[in-house]
This record gives sequence, C-alpha cells and structure tokens, in this order.
Amino acid sequence: MIWNEEIETMSRGDIEALQSERLVKLAAYVYDRVPFYKQAFDEAGVSPADVKSIDDVTKLPFTTKEQMRASYPFKMFAVPMNQVIRTHASSGTTGKPTVVGYTRNDIDVWAECVARCFGLSGAKPGDIFQNAYGYGLFTGGLGMHYGAELMGLNTIPVSGGNTARQMLLLQDFQTNIMACTPSYSLTLADALLGAGIDPADLPVRSFILGAEPWTDVMRAEIEQKLHADAVNIYGLSEIMGPGVSNECIEAKDGMHLMEDHFLCEIIDPETGNPVAEGEVGELVITTLTKEAIPLIRYRTKDLCSITTEKCVCGRTHARMSRILGRADDMLIIRGVNVFPSQIEATMLGMEELSPHYKLILSRKDRLDTLEIQPEVSEDFFRAVDGLDGLKNSPLAKGLQAEIEKQMKESLLVGAKVTLIAPGTAPRSEGGKIKRLEDQR
Repeated sequence: MIWNEEIETMSRGDIEALQSERLVKLAAYVYDRVPFYKQAFDEAGVSPADVKSIDDVTKLPFTTKEQMRASYPFKMFAVPMNQVIRTHASSGTTGKPTVVGYTRNDIDVWAECVARCFGLSGAKPGDIFQNAYGYGLFTGGLGMHYGAELMGLNTIPVSGGNTARQMLLLQDFQTNIMACTPSYSLTLADALLGAGIDPADLPVRSFILGAEPWTDVMRAEIEQKLHADAVNIYGLSEIMGPGVSNECIEAKDGMHLMEDHFLCEIIDPETGNPVAEGEVGELVITTLTKEAIPLIRYRTKDLCSITTEKCVCGRTHARMSRILGRADDMLIIRGVNVFPSQIEATMLGMEELSPHYKLILSRKDRLDTLEIQPEVSEDFFRAVDGLDGLKNSPLAKGLQAEIEKQMKESLLVGAKVTLIAPGTAPRSEGGKIKRLEDQR
C-alpha cells in the first residue's frame, strides 16, 4: 500500500517546487535562530536572501558530525528547550555523542515518514509488528514504534537481542512484520532452524532491515532462510532516525527518499563538488522541515548513488542505492580502496561458507595487510571432519585458495584467508555488528 498517495506520487516538478519553498524558509530560519549557522553563512559569504530555490543549495556551507559534537549538547538547537519534547543521542564511542532534539511537530513528521516506510515494506493496518530495534537513546526503537502506531499496527516493543524471546513471540504472537538489523535477522534464522522451527510455518511476511550496510547476496540468504521479504530502511540519528528512505517491496531496487522533508545531494567526498545522477559519492542531506535541530547540507559520509527514475511501484520520489560503504570506513590496503561490502558480496556467493566472517587489519614490514576469516558452513565442517581438517585437509586448502583468488580478482589486492569453524565469527544480538579488528 502507498501510505500517503498524494505526497508519494507527486510529479517531479511539484516535488522540486515544494523543496525550493521549504529551503528558502529554512535558510532564514537557521540564520535567525542558530548562531552556528549565522557564523557559517557569514564566513561563506552567503545570506538567506541568496537562496531562491534548490539550485542555490550548493552556495550553503556543509555541516559535519565533528561540528555537531563541538556544539554538544544543545548549541545547535533552533528552539527553546521548553519546546523540545524528546532528546536522542548517538553512542559517542568515538567521542562526545551527537545530540538531537525533537519538537512535537518533529515527532509527528518522523512518525509520518516511518509509516510510509511500513507501506513500502508491505505492511498494512492491523498487522502485528515485532520491533527488534533497540529502545533508548538510539533512535531505531522509538522511531519505528511511533510510525507503526500511526499506521495502526499492533506494535510489540520487544527491543533488541534476547533471541529466545524473539522466537517465542514470533510463534505465539503470530508476527507479520519484523524490524531488526540484517545481521541479526541471520542470527535469528540460525536460531530458529537450530531449534527445529521452520520459518516457513511462521506468518512473517516482511523483515525491515537497516542500521548497517548489507548486500543483495545477503538479502537472498535472508529471504531463503526466513521465507519472507527483506527490505532495506535507511536513517541516521543526526537527520531524524529511521525513515529517511526505504525500499519498496515491489521493486527492491533503491530506497525511496522522503523528499518533501529531505533535500539530498551526492558529492565527491574529496572535492565536495556535486556528481552526476547515478554516480556514486557521499550522501549530503538538508532537513527541510525539522524545527528543533535543522541541519544544512549534513555530510553523512555514507557512499551511494541517487536516481530520479520513476519506480514500478508508482512512487515518484527519488531512490538512493544501498549504502556501499562509508567515506570513513573505507580500507586502504597498499593503495587500493576496499569496502567490507565488497568482501561480503564475494563470500556470500559461496555455498561452503556461512554469512558470518571477521576481518583483521595488521601491519607487516610497514605495509598494511588484510586477513579474512570466513566461517564455513556446518556441512563443509563435517565434510572436512572438524577443526583439524579445516586446517590441513586438501578440501579446506582448496576452498581457501579459491577464496583468495576471488578476493584478488574482486578487490584487486591480496588478502590472507583463514577458514574458521561454525559459530566462531561475530554475531549480532540486535545492535550493529563489529566485524573489523584493526591491529595496526
């Protein structure tokens, strides 16, 4: 179903006219209310009067996460604190957290965007929704929750982790729609199958998966194991939370952006210049309607592309590709750019491997080295007769050599491959999974 047909099927011209109207208002709003933006505009030699349409967005300065952290906690807020009804924050694992606030209207807009995402994912009023995103300062849990309730879903706020409980509720509550990270969906699939529960017997139709990059090969694995559709949702706490964009279940070919609320650009991450439509670059987002903490040209560091081609589902809003990596998590191995998603796509096409793996970066003789530790399948582990065979058997050595060959061809850089036993690679327990160990 299309949740808001009037908005989601607007003509391209009407979308851009609405964006232009809102951008003009936003420029004046932040200049008058946020000292950070007044200074940034002045330093860039631009004033709100210079902004007459979306064509003028490139005149405006960028905003970065580092600037948000430097404004910790509330210096970038555009409204008095007595108008802020909720505050979220990032984990702050690499520094002070980024703090975001919401007015009542911000919460309503957020719920509207997420309700559209449920429609895109095949949900309908009356469905039972199991929310396995974490509740708390993380935006995922509450963001999905309010959108589900707005659509009229029976919402189960189970939060992340506790796989035994997730399985119990899937069976006993007869869940139709579930949201979690893609890596956790595979953890759940393995647990169900390990407990003798056939996912085909469950009424779940759709998994809404986000919060970490994943590939179409991984989608195939998830859908095959869980016997349900798997669609991609995108968001980030600085902009709103989940609901910035979402795939439609009809095409699963790019995530529809909520363009009435977000103006999106793709830039060259090195130069900051715009790239042509369809080319990969860094996603930059301007929040057109946020009241509490509006952001101008926020550099997400997420790498993707955008197309404005009309989708088979009938929606007209532009679509962004999967996140191919991050400008700041790109691995540079002996001068070659490598993204974890490339490694994953290669390994997930091999039936001898499970979808779990670990990456180890180290340095030898002043050169960076990459070790890939793919986890083998249970069938392969039995075929080589356990741990000793995994290290020494011709079958295992042949698989290792084949993976190294494919990695060399796809990554254009050599990597050492060490096969590991089933159950030994990192697993998700609801949150983002950490697969990279940097020993440099």
